[in-house]
Amino acid sequence: MNIRLLSSLLCVLALAACTTPPNPETKPMGENVLSQAAIHAAKTSPVDFTAHVKPVLEAKCVMCHNRKALPGKMSLETRKEAMRTDALGAYIVPGHPEKSLLVANVKSAHQKVSVMPAVGERLTPDEYAILTKWVKEGAVWPAGKAGMLKIIR
Repeated sequence: MNIRLLSSLLCVLALAACTTPPNPETKPMGENVLSQAAIHAAKTSPVDFTAHVKPVLEAKCVMCHNRKALPGKMSLETRKEAMRTDALGAYIVPGHPEKSLLVANVKSAHQKVSVMPAVGERLTPDEYAILTKWVKEGAVWPAGKAGMLKIIR
């Protein structure tokens, strides 16, 4: 293949990549679910599930990651379901964000590999940092009603 033909082919491919519309179901990075005060509190003190994690998971994750939408797959409705392990690995490994599928899948959205969530607004860098810190701190998830997530549609 000569240089001129290769150069033309590369230009066409580059133009196609620039003009390909984004996935219409996946929105760009969203806005923070938490207030700036809550984000600051989560960064400077231990992350609280009810105040910092639950609102993010309810707004951006559990609408797809629930028993009804993904039977037998990753559900975030309760602590028991979220701490499960399946063939792909452990969803949440307390103390080890690097081993947690939840953190790895959300991280991919910030690396422009595969986008999670697949539908809706992606987590912001602040929200990703809070989830990562929460898992690193032990992923404390309260029992009972405080630990159950509502599916918001």
